[in-house]
Amino acid sequence: MIDHATIDRIFAAADIVEVIGEFVHLKKAGQNFRGLSPFKNEKTPSFFVSPSKGIFKCFSTGKGGNVVTFLMENEKLTYPEALRYLAKKYNIEIVEKEETAQEIQLKNERESLLSVNQFACQYFIDTLHTPEGKSIGLSYFIERGIREDTINKFQLGYSRQDKDAFTRTALEKGYKTDYLVKTGLTIERDNYKADRFHGRVMFPIHGLTGQILGFGGRIMKSDEKIAKYINSPESEIYHKSDILYGLYFARQAILKNDKCYLVEGYTDVISMHQSGIENVVASSGTSLTQNQIRLIKRFTHNITVLYDGDDAGIKASLRGIDLLLEEGLNVRVVLLPEGEDPDSYARKNNVSAFTAFIAANETDFISFKTNLLKKDAEKDPLKKATLITEIVRSISVIPESIVRSVYIRECSRLLDVDEKTLYTETARFRRSNYEQKIKQAPAREYFSETETQVPVKYEPLPAKYNAEKEVIRLLLLYANESLMLNPSIENQTTVAVYLLSEIRNDELEFHHPVYALIYTEMEKLYQKQENITEQYFINHPQETIARTVIDLITSAYDLSKIWKRYENFFETEEMRLKEIVPEALLAFKNEKVLRLIRETEEDLRHAQEQQNDERMQTLQVKYIVLNNLKMQLAKGLGDRIIIT
Repeated sequence: MIDHATIDRIFAAADIVEVIGEFVHLKKAGQNFRGLSPFKNEKTPSFFVSPSKGIFKCFSTGKGGNVVTFLMENEKLTYPEALRYLAKKYNIEIVEKEETAQEIQLKNERESLLSVNQFACQYFIDTLHTPEGKSIGLSYFIERGIREDTINKFQLGYSRQDKDAFTRTALEKGYKTDYLVKTGLTIERDNYKADRFHGRVMFPIHGLTGQILGFGGRIMKSDEKIAKYINSPESEIYHKSDILYGLYFARQAILKNDKCYLVEGYTDVISMHQSGIENVVASSGTSLTQNQIRLIKRFTHNITVLYDGDDAGIKASLRGIDLLLEEGLNVRVVLLPEGEDPDSYARKNNVSAFTAFIAANETDFISFKTNLLKKDAEKDPLKKATLITEIVRSISVIPESIVRSVYIRECSRLLDVDEKTLYTETARFRRSNYEQKIKQAPAREYFSETETQVPVKYEPLPAKYNAEKEVIRLLLLYANESLMLNPSIENQTTVAVYLLSEIRNDELEFHHPVYALIYTEMEKLYQKQENITEQYFINHPQETIARTVIDLITSAYDLSKIWKRYENFFETEEMRLKEIVPEALLAFKNEKVLRLIRETEEDLRHAQEQQNDERMQTLQVKYIVLNNLKMQLAKGLGDRIIIT
């Protein structure tokens, strides 16, 4: 476990703008920075980073947190993994305290899988430089024109032909069979263990933070019965639909050029990098997915898809273009010369020649798709109608109405179809798509991998929790401020002492699960005589707590209703705490009374149904007492009200 002193050093060193800027294109906006949300498709930036507070806030999704929670949310890292990533970035030595036997037993599975992959990556690199590796693996890379510096950059390797060489070595080094199997590096059947990638050159697949999430392997033998390329299977750390090969190496170039090239395979990316074109990623032979597209969109809205001359392959991948359009990207397409793919063309041309060819030949998707399908539709009215439908279907997914209009006009010109007809068909498709999305929209839940609590649905809180929210907000912002309830006595108490003691003495509870967690933490700090600070909760390891606190302290434009009554030009909320805090407490108590009244009414109905006279009498007395308390609170009485 990482000790607290080291964690404090990591938080102190980490520049949140610098870290998030590696994943999101940020622009200065006053004292803050803003950019497009990495969590949602949007046109207007709603993602803000505050360097002074060390927090981010996404107003379109409600997500927020610190530099660590951003890495956890964005990169799906655990809390320790995010800390280690930052420690490595800022050259901070990790000091860990000795783990107990239980802590070792419960060590995060994800960390273990990543550790196995890192070991495997180095093993394959080392094997590439053995006699067998040089004669088979290294010679293959050299034949493909891949230089030594490029091999090192992409950490390319080789897996021996011996079917269990890697597995035996890993087991000897102490790695568990369970993790070798879960990463897909080892295949286990009937107590027989074999290397999944034996006899293949190896392409490590990196996540955005540089971690090895999986591998791709190319067979070195000519065998039609064996797949030429295989990838790691789906696992806790590897989800192929969420990964783009080469993005780790391409991020900065994509940001710099405000453009991304999309290709198909590993060697396409590697050869283009080597030729000097670094803003390139690959879908690794799989159909393009929405999550992959959103990865690109974090860095640029401009994408050029590079195709070789295989018409059948292009037609099969056209759905990917529609997905790109749906995400609001500016899509261009380039068809390489016949017989060429990005790998071969990059090896034959330098960066200037390659980029010049792209500039001269890239076209918008509507012209490309029309020209591609037009060949099949000539002199056949039915096929032409199908073609028009296909084009309109693609146009309909574009979110920007002006862009849709431009493409409709272009489609009308190219296919000689009335614009009004195209507008009508586009509108029909958009209605259909919208209705389908509404039906399929799932409820979203956000919770931290480090939490053991039941997941808390992260959505705008209902009004019934407003009083709880206000008490927590005041404690976060003003816990240590003096509360001058009696002007004749200086510094008689603080906001924290007043609220915590009142809530404890009256045995009041927080019913919203997240507010209850935060309040429990506040009580622990209070009992240890430590200050309650917003920074403590901003940097909290439980993501739900950190995110909720960010929400509260970034809602600066939504001051409490109590404060709005006192607001004037010359005063701040802090100056009116003696009125705001007691009234917030009264509202909190009133909320509890109203809840108890509702519960008592429900109990009374049940007692009436069961004809339980004794129970009814007890509940009626309770109901009268609660309503009296309600009236007292409504009058704004400040006496302590005991609720049992």
